[in-house]
Amino acid sequence: MAEKLFYADSHMASFTAVVTDCRKNGERFEVELDRTAFFPEGGGQYADRGTLDGVRVLDVQEKEGRIFHMTESPLEIGKTVEGQIDWDERFMKMQQHTGEHIVSGLVHSRFGYNNVGFHLGSEDCTMDFDGEITREELTQIELEANQAVWKNIEIRVLYPGEEELKTISYRSKIEIEGQVRLVEIPGYDMCACCAPHVERTGEIGVIKLVNVQRYKGGARVTMLCGVRALADYSLRQGQTDQVSAMLCVKTDEISEAVSHLQKEISALKYENGEKEKILAIHIADSVPEDEDVVCLFPDSIGGDSMRTVMNRVLENGHRICGVFHGNETDGYRYVIGSRSVDMRTLVKEFNAAFSGRGGGKPEMVQGTVRGTSAEIRQWLAEKAEVL
Repeated sequence: MAEKLFYADSHMASFTAVVTDCRKNGERFEVELDRTAFFPEGGGQYADRGTLDGVRVLDVQEKEGRIFHMTESPLEIGKTVEGQIDWDERFMKMQQHTGEHIVSGLVHSRFGYNNVGFHLGSEDCTMDFDGEITREELTQIELEANQAVWKNIEIRVLYPGEEELKTISYRSKIEIEGQVRLVEIPGYDMCACCAPHVERTGEIGVIKLVNVQRYKGGARVTMLCGVRALADYSLRQGQTDQVSAMLCVKTDEISEAVSHLQKEISALKYENGEKEKILAIHIADSVPEDEDVVCLFPDSIGGDSMRTVMNRVLENGHRICGVFHGNETDGYRYVIGSRSVDMRTLVKEFNAAFSGRGGGKPEMVQGTVRGTSAEIRQWLAEKAEVL
């Protein structure tokens, strides 16, 4: 069994070790070492990555106490190799995981809720609790969590004996057999955990709780810590600056400006809607009185106005009216109606003739079709003669 250097020093970024075994597994190789600083996947945290003598380590897994480094090339058994951890990634993960301990400890002490799920993903990390948390409560938890960061508390790792363990109150998601490893953040949390953590809370930098939602009868909290929180802030600041420039207002006036813009848009939509109704009626009233079957392809209206045109045409005494919006390349949306002909029979044949989809009621059908305006006009005219 390999010596786990990541327990002795979570900040160890490079080390030397002897290759004790190497075997091919599919397109990868499973390499075992006599000692390693690579943390294998576990405790909701994905594995470290890096290199062994320049050979990329793609994944690390622990099986029955043995640690397997998945590499893209083989390594010679018995050779002493230099391992290099992807430190930026490792440090980022330690920031997130230690932040999770602080938040989970605060939630447990305040509400009595248990952390029943933790996932450290490639973009954020989530914590699942077996009780609901409001946004107001989350804001207070966030403040207290950052106070723990500012205190720069030293983090302790304990390996209590069996009898001593019985006297310690700690959090744990599972029953643990054998030696229990406890991570203590004095005043905030005591938790059984196998993952590396920062040495002092100040290394976390900042804890940002970005979202809370109901999840399986409890709450799922999304968190960003340290470098991830900074990257998120930078992204949001950049977007805020762009919106500020587009609206020609200061950043602290964006909300008010957007609210004003929404009101203007709503007013314009209403005004345009009223004008479109007038235009729809004008289009319908412009149809010659002697046309039995009316087929219209207006460019300037769509949506509900298509039905307005159709109904107005039928009110004016025409037997069938079809209104189409779109083009011959992308296809047309259609509305076809009649006061005397059952449109359900017509629409089945119409869709079949023009690769269409749609349906409706006896007096009106709607859907989409593909074809030319000339072909559609001719088909409706010929079909109307036998209806």
